[in-house]
Amino acid sequence: MRKTARLISTLIPVLVLALAGEAHAQYFGRNAVQWDHLKFEVLKTDHFDIYYYPQEKLAAEQVGRMSERWYARLSTLLRHQMRERQPVILYASSSHFQQTNTLGSAPGEGTGGVTEALKRRVVLPVGASLAETDHVLGHELVHAFQYSMTGQGKLSDTNYPSALRMPLWFIEGMAEYLSIGPVDPHTAMWMRDAARREKGLPTIQQLDNSAKYFPYRYGQALWAYLASRYGDEVCGRMLRGIRPNSNDAEEVIKTVLHVDPVQLSKDWHTAIRNDYALTAAKKKDADTYGPALVTEKGQGGRLNVGPELSPDGEHLAFLSERDLFSVELFLQDTRTGNVTKQLSRTVVDPHLESIQFINSAGSWDRQGRRFALGVLVKGRASLLVMDGLKGGKQLEIPFADLGEIDTPTFSPDGRKVAFSALSGGFTDLFVYDFDAKKLRRLTEDAYADLQPSWSPDGRQIAFVTDRFSTNLDTLAAGNYRLAVVDADSAKITALQAFDTGKNIDPQWTKDGHGLYFISDHTGISNIYRLELPSNEIYQVTDLISGVSGITSLSPALTVAADTGRVAYSVYDEDRYEIYAIDDVEKLAGWRVPDETGRTAAVIPGGKDAGAVVNAQKDPEKGLADASKFAHTPYKSKFGLDYIGQPYLAGGGGRYGAFFGGGIAMSFSDMLGNHSLGTMFQIDHQLGYTDIGGLVSYVNRSHRLNWGVQVDQIPYTVGGFDAGYATINGQQAYVEQTTLYRQVERGVSAQAIYPLDSTLRIEVSSGFRNIGFDTHVFTQGYSLTNGRQISDERQSQSFPGLTLFENSAAIVKDTSVFGATSPVMGQRFRLDVSPVIGNINYTGVLADVRRYLMPVRPVTIAGRLLHYGRYGSGAEDSRLYPLYLGYPDLVRGYDTGSFTPAECGISTNGSCPVFDRMLGSRLLVGNLEVRAPLLGLFGKRNLYGPFPVEIGAFFDAGVAWDQASKPSLFGGNRDLIKSTGATARMNLFGFAILQVDWVKPLDRPGKGAFFEFNLLSGF
Repeated sequence: MRKTARLISTLIPVLVLALAGEAHAQYFGRNAVQWDHLKFEVLKTDHFDIYYYPQEKLAAEQVGRMSERWYARLSTLLRHQMRERQPVILYASSSHFQQTNTLGSAPGEGTGGVTEALKRRVVLPVGASLAETDHVLGHELVHAFQYSMTGQGKLSDTNYPSALRMPLWFIEGMAEYLSIGPVDPHTAMWMRDAARREKGLPTIQQLDNSAKYFPYRYGQALWAYLASRYGDEVCGRMLRGIRPNSNDAEEVIKTVLHVDPVQLSKDWHTAIRNDYALTAAKKKDADTYGPALVTEKGQGGRLNVGPELSPDGEHLAFLSERDLFSVELFLQDTRTGNVTKQLSRTVVDPHLESIQFINSAGSWDRQGRRFALGVLVKGRASLLVMDGLKGGKQLEIPFADLGEIDTPTFSPDGRKVAFSALSGGFTDLFVYDFDAKKLRRLTEDAYADLQPSWSPDGRQIAFVTDRFSTNLDTLAAGNYRLAVVDADSAKITALQAFDTGKNIDPQWTKDGHGLYFISDHTGISNIYRLELPSNEIYQVTDLISGVSGITSLSPALTVAADTGRVAYSVYDEDRYEIYAIDDVEKLAGWRVPDETGRTAAVIPGGKDAGAVVNAQKDPEKGLADASKFAHTPYKSKFGLDYIGQPYLAGGGGRYGAFFGGGIAMSFSDMLGNHSLGTMFQIDHQLGYTDIGGLVSYVNRSHRLNWGVQVDQIPYTVGGFDAGYATINGQQAYVEQTTLYRQVERGVSAQAIYPLDSTLRIEVSSGFRNIGFDTHVFTQGYSLTNGRQISDERQSQSFPGLTLFENSAAIVKDTSVFGATSPVMGQRFRLDVSPVIGNINYTGVLADVRRYLMPVRPVTIAGRLLHYGRYGSGAEDSRLYPLYLGYPDLVRGYDTGSFTPAECGISTNGSCPVFDRMLGSRLLVGNLEVRAPLLGLFGKRNLYGPFPVEIGAFFDAGVAWDQASKPSLFGGNRDLIKSTGATARMNLFGFAILQVDWVKPLDRPGKGAFFEFNLLSGF
């Protein structure tokens, strides 16, 4: 008699339900916390629905007006009208934006806005100024047009906007070009820097490597060149030239422009170098003016920004990613050049969520002891005062009504601190009095007031503002100018500045009679000095690249109050590094001649002309009238997000004819607060029909997230026997097919309460019924004439199980995940899960993991895990025993690695070497030393384009039951152990392949062997 078996039908993969939100929580992972309950309303314009809340009503009306203006521009430039209304979800600050439910997870800190694909929603916070908001809004609306032009209808496996498949330089670069244009000093700086480096300019093919060539800057530069050569209509032509399911930008170039991409790359490079040669003449490098303080080679990273000198100039606080995994605050001794202290650890600190490193820098007090920084703590903008030399929090002041705090500055007496902050969607100036514990507002209007700097005499605060250049009626954003505000009366006085370009980051001179500042009025960001008595402006630097932080508005300049030393960050050689100027003559600079043209602001290879430039010169075309907007309350309404690929299948075989089909869909409301996932499947086999389905609902509208799920899941396994038998006195060949069916039906509910972004409490409860039955089909055929002489069908049902399943858990996760495994931080999960019903037991889980990095980039990873079933039904025969030898527990003991020879001969058919790994309770310990392969060879990019991690490990564990105990606790169950080497490879983000060369230490006669699994490191 021979036997075969196969799985006939299982549940449709329900991965798609993750799009709607799972009713069951993830095992580990950080939390998206709803710190604030925002009551949204809807502002309706001709083409847009703007979702906002009352605190930001005026900002929302501005966004509505600008949205219509962008629609008029883009529909003309791209020659396309969107068929559906465009949703825009607006948040009054980045801290509120971090709480959005529209994206599936919290956006990264550097994310200025997102256009997601499911509902084509534009989701963004207001910017620091009207110009910043307008730019991000325009950028995201370009994406909306891209999606509209290359895909219609709801997203599904077969209806995916082709634009989403294109390289990032194509999509993001186009969005930058159409929202900014060819005049952009920041991107021009990047291109000048690339042009002066050998092999610094990428080919079009190399631009696909977005990790090496930042797609926003390089993509914008290429589109500026294409527009100068083919006209701005090239953007729409190229979008229409994308073939369905294609991601080949070079093919689009060949088809639409009829030019070889290789030759086009050469032409582009030539145009850039020609423009660079004209601009860079007689320009200087930063080391011409003074020494380097922080460089990649000098204890920094590739990103070193936000410099802040102590009053005596002997210490420098700066922001850097020198530890690779996050941007943190560091302290340098400028006398030795050594980094002496890391002042923040946001990457693993559950309390400190953000140090606002993009738009902000800190400030020393006049004595050089305290350091103030704007931070985000539990969703609240807060002012953090720390010990500037030793680190450690001295004072933390949250402000519930402020969105984020930037660039604090101490008063000379140290009793007050001024800062800029978002409130109601606009940036204003505030002063906090430490003694009185009161917050005072200095400005309150729709203009942007940024980067305050307190004067040495304490009477005035210099700051950056657009109030003298921006027209709020036409929403024409002006350039950033300089001003001072009286610290007592709040009277504002404009200062001399350049009429074109930015004038930012004012820093008082030592004597208080002047201000250093940064301007790009020529197109290149340099340091200038304003003499206040005479209003004369002097230029201090004349750089090839430019003085810059991460963005064009980021702080990049600092002055030591006692010594007058100047430090600044500069973009050079594809790095941000910090230099100093000490020489008095160099700090004196030279008088600025009459204003010259801004030719250096034009992106090399581009032209300051065309439809995009002309559109920007007309701020009133398309600008909507806010008085005509309708305002309505927001009402949750489910809309279809995604349709999983429907399927139908049919055929025949040993188990007879079969057919089946299924579909999965996800729904949500516009804000993502309510999600609904559905799945349906039907299978028909041998006259029996199985129906599977699942409906899950998740509510994320408040801090307490909860969900419910109803499901029916059938499982069918088939077995086949064949042999010979006697039927009614005749010798016959007999075939017997057996179907084993298990149908699970359940209702469950779960609630999750995040205590912060790293710690949460989970509870769940549910009812589950499991039914069992067997169907046996027997056919007999006469061996004499071959005719069928028997056809029997038998069915048998078995007692089912009724279970009430409950669980309570506390979960913490501060870990940082590398390309294949966690590399820093810690994780734990403590879970108690009582089960009551036909079987009664309690599952207890304790899983604790720790990741230490004693020497970069080597991680020491440790895990201690216990899971056990306790109670009267813990070892019920209907429960499959726990197994210790799975490769994610103890390597080297997987079920498929054993041979009959290892089992020996026993009268009862047991296998002692295998059976010792079965039980109702497990205890596992793992220790692993892991590191990225390239990182071990000193590569700055630890993982490279094909991430590989190598390591060595030691695993140990023991399984036992109620009748035994581990030898660790005086029993007879010994530990099983293994050791070996491991390698993990990230397969282009789809999966992680783990290859282990493992030597089991408790399998006599078994040598080392290889195991292959799709697993990430524990």
